[in-house]
Amino acid sequence: MFVCICNSITDKQIRKAAKKGVDNLYELRDELGVASSCGSCADMAQSILDDANGECFGPRLYVPSSA
Repeated sequence: MFVCICNSITDKQIRKAAKKGVDNLYELRDELGVASSCGSCADMAQSILDDANGECFGPRLYVPSSA
């Protein structure tokens, strides 16, 4: 499915980038150009990236920092 219409980026491309180690939207933008035009795809791209990273690396444990 197309996620970023402006740059013709699909969910498969985002998942492939995640497997290569991309783990945030800024890196995804540099790698593929996602959300670099209108930005309306940013939330969906982040969601797919988070899901893909969960598949690649397993669940992430949140550990609060001492403030």
